[in-house]
Amino acid sequence: MKIINTTKPVLIDDLYQYLKAKLNAQFANHRKTDIDFELLMDGQSIIIQKPGLYKGFLFKLTPTGSHTLEVAKSEHYVDDVNVLTLESVLDELFVKQLGATAPQI
Repeated sequence: MKIINTTKPVLIDDLYQYLKAKLNAQFANHRKTDIDFELLMDGQSIIIQKPGLYKGFLFKLTPTGSHTLEVAKSEHYVDDVNVLTLESVLDELFVKQLGATAPQI
């Protein structure tokens, strides 16, 4: 689990909409593949998953304060190239949307 500090408030609904609009396209650009991840709202958390390819969640994003985001990463796929690419994409998107400071999930 990692805590991401941000310069902008973490509004979970806004982050969800932003990731829904940007995540898969950005991933496809980096990885040159057509894998689309599912994003689900689970209370005040965003779950990123890909049923059929991975069991359970890949990432769970939960605001822990007005300027912090907790990122839980599945321990089952730490060396998977798709998950590593997804991690890099999330880092970039956190910087753009939230003003994250050196996220490095």
